[in-house]
Amino acid sequence: MSESAMSAIASGTIRCGVIGVGRMGRHHARLCSQVEGADLVAVVDQSPERRAEMVESYGCQAFESVAALISAGVEACVVATPTVTHRHIVEQLLAAGVHCLVEKPLAPDVDEARAIASAAARGSAILQVGHVVRFDPVMVAIRNITGLTPRFVEVDRVSPMTFRSVDVGVVLDMMIHDLDVLIMLMGSEPEEIHANAVSVLGEAEDVCNARLVFPPGKDGIRCTANVTASRLALKTERKIRIISEDAYVSADFGERRGTVVRKAVNAEQLAAIRQRFQKGEDLSGLNYLELVKVEALEVGTGEPLRLQLESFLEAVRTGGRPFVDAEAGFAAVRTAQRIVESARRAGSRMV
Repeated sequence: MSESAMSAIASGTIRCGVIGVGRMGRHHARLCSQVEGADLVAVVDQSPERRAEMVESYGCQAFESVAALISAGVEACVVATPTVTHRHIVEQLLAAGVHCLVEKPLAPDVDEARAIASAAARGSAILQVGHVVRFDPVMVAIRNITGLTPRFVEVDRVSPMTFRSVDVGVVLDMMIHDLDVLIMLMGSEPEEIHANAVSVLGEAEDVCNARLVFPPGKDGIRCTANVTASRLALKTERKIRIISEDAYVSADFGERRGTVVRKAVNAEQLAAIRQRFQKGEDLSGLNYLELVKVEALEVGTGEPLRLQLESFLEAVRTGGRPFVDAEAGFAAVRTAQRIVESARRAGSRMV
């Protein structure tokens, strides 16, 4: 992209496009039409009905091809098509200098994810991956907790089958949200993975549990994470529990609330209690709740998808590194693939 074009983006409204305006893409189109500094210029979709709906709703142009959208002068684009199409679409956009926000997962496998990341590294256009959970107010609140050094993390993400995103298994469809969050919190990919999975309705896995062991932190201690994802549950549930040396965090993404439990006693009091415990004294008279401080997690407001788009557009304007760059998206896909391979080695019933 030329310097004059970059200057225009930095100082004015960004001409946006959305490719794929189905279940998720229609929300991206809505936000591109609402967010300050964005102008929804055009959409691409294979459905004439969906194209007509977008034109009527937002007054934008609608095309059948990516080439037509590029010719319309779009500067930034959200890609919300099936995962298997991401590489073909994104490489066209990046080659034309169009900045991309790509729905998760970045690609269906490591090879294609690497190819997309390499294309982003070669060009001048920004690529951000849509790991929207990073922008969830609950996760923002957790990231803001000072002194949180995870020792054990448990994550559950389950829901009934919706028959959407069935082009990939539950690991790439649902668990990958939490894999990205874990890699972000730990600062590295897991060094050890043990997983089991079951395929029920199709060829790909529908339920998976993985135990991840991360490399030692600065204190030399490893963190273990237990992650479960299912799209065959009877209810929808998204929860995370984090245990660290000095705090316990429990949060519910669906309810947008959480609890933080910290030590309330000082080091001298704690040492005295430990000494009494070691002597075998009866401590049943102690009130545990007086030894800890329980407080609500300070969860803010905001629509995660909107916050994500605003972050992406800010990176486009400034030329800065996006919060979830191509390498982060690649790391999540690589970890997901390792989990599926581990489940197969464990003899999980998967095609």
